[in-house]
Amino acid sequence: MILLKAQKVITGDGKTIIEDGGIVYAADTILAVGKAEVLSADFPQAEVRDYGSGTILPGLMDAHIHLGYYWTQPDLHRYNDFMIAYYAQKQAETCLAKGVTTIRDCCGPQFLLETLRLAAEKGFVKAPRILHTDRGICITGGHGHEDGIEEVDGAENIRHTIRRQKKDGADWIKLLTTNRDDICEFTQEELNAGVEESHRLGMKCVVHSGTQPGIQMCIDAGFDTIEHGNFLTVEQAKQMVKNRQSWTPTMYAYHFLAEYNQKVQEVGIDHSNQSTETYSHHLDFFESSVQAYSENFKAIYDEGVTILAGTDMVMLEAPSVPIVEELELMVRYGLTPIEAIQTATQNPARVFDLSEVTGELKTGLQADILVVDGDATTDIEALRNVRQVFLAGAEV
Repeated sequence: MILLKAQKVITGDGKTIIEDGGIVYAADTILAVGKAEVLSADFPQAEVRDYGSGTILPGLMDAHIHLGYYWTQPDLHRYNDFMIAYYAQKQAETCLAKGVTTIRDCCGPQFLLETLRLAAEKGFVKAPRILHTDRGICITGGHGHEDGIEEVDGAENIRHTIRRQKKDGADWIKLLTTNRDDICEFTQEELNAGVEESHRLGMKCVVHSGTQPGIQMCIDAGFDTIEHGNFLTVEQAKQMVKNRQSWTPTMYAYHFLAEYNQKVQEVGIDHSNQSTETYSHHLDFFESSVQAYSENFKAIYDEGVTILAGTDMVMLEAPSVPIVEELELMVRYGLTPIEAIQTATQNPARVFDLSEVTGELKTGLQADILVVDGDATTDIEALRNVRQVFLAGAEV
């Protein structure tokens, strides 16, 4: 039995801060949360770890990550199945090092995430709690087809693919239906079929949709979460609230791509780097995405849309698992630090049906805990100062 205490405890619900607080856990389960002084009296036998002026909060969740996305590596031809697995494991370790204890992987090589999850369960490797979408589904020649996404056309074929992906271990189903233009690649009938079949089989579904009219078509289809939604409007947000749909904006990815491509334009394109070559043609899209996020994010939040923090960072040159950078942008656009933290704790736990497992510092939940130096209730950048991470009570 261990008592962790610090100057601040954030429970993860977007509002509760405990001054001079603490948390008691034994094995993998939280026993109590409250004032450290009270907990010390109630659990005199507990081993005490005092983190002083630091902050204790729930382990973070990344709602949109790609552990096995290796397609931007410069030596791509050398990435066989074994190398891809090692790469994904390295990304998983980075998640834990940054305080991310649960992830939703939004598509990667077939069987990779299911195998990594099994390896972690057996204790062969260290990895966060994993939910995944298997490979993802796009139309023939659609967004992501060159990166291993399954190409499927027609409503019945989509239904068949969803059934097979469920058989292969997918927790969620993902469709990708826009790229960086105003074309919605799937038809409304196909989108509807994807949602209907996923829900019929007891699965939730997520969609990559950044532009109009694709965003509206995906809202109408009933996807559980809209990913990116670069040009999501406030009126559409109102519809999402009524439909109980969530939004994973992945803002930092587009901010990074805009800044990166501005630098590329200044120094010249490295034609030997395929990712630079590809992304360099879309600077206008990235810059307009940043502008839209800056104008609409807070207004959409204020409408009551459930927002999930996700990173979606796959560029070779980008920081790995930039969850803190994503939360920092939310604060820049008007959220308080504890509101931003909620998008990486309680919110995804509810959407992922994990509220009885993790997502808050709450009696009876798994002891997924992040300890940082500094006061994260007033300074979101304190999350960069990781002191200790616990996954189900185990130090990682």
